[in-house]
Amino acid sequence: MDYLEAIKEYNSRQASPVIAKTALLVIDMQRCFSGIAQSIFGNVMALIDACRSVGVPVIFTRHGHRNPKEDGGMLAKWWGDLISYGSSEWELIDGLKPENSELLIDKTRYSAFHETELDEWLQRTGMEELIITGVMTNCCCETTARDAFVRDYRVFFVADATATVNDELHLASLKNLAYGFAHIVTTRSLHECLKAI
Repeated sequence: MDYLEAIKEYNSRQASPVIAKTALLVIDMQRCFSGIAQSIFGNVMALIDACRSVGVPVIFTRHGHRNPKEDGGMLAKWWGDLISYGSSEWELIDGLKPENSELLIDKTRYSAFHETELDEWLQRTGMEELIITGVMTNCCCETTARDAFVRDYRVFFVADATATVNDELHLASLKNLAYGFAHIVTTRSLHECLKAI
């Protein structure tokens, strides 16, 4: 599907990231979500490689719960079954390996900002813009994008490097984000921007 064509009515604000102030966020590309992530894995890897090649920081998140009664909150009540911290399903998808210098954030809520070091790290390193990739579009990716926006980060949300359970939910999130929170872009457009450095 041509996602940008499908959301063009809402995706009217055009911009390119300021590379020196931008970080790539790879959200929850874990074995638990491997079925959903399969369709975007190549694009996510291409963006990771492109960002690494020009010095754009890459940040990974991993969702998991040590004790759902204590750290599950509404997620535990809503879903019932949560990803267990340290389990096989909690591990990143095979082939996805953060480098030693890259930040890996463990989280217990949809937003990568909730009770993590992400905001402090971005401010300390002078990052003002985020490229968001990963899963799931309408849960952790969208919530993180909205949270980033209200914290005054400029957000680039990659339409073909985020995924969820179906196109209906994916498009609904892209439309909402384009309307009020993020520039919706493609892997190709970002890759060209990064190559132009």
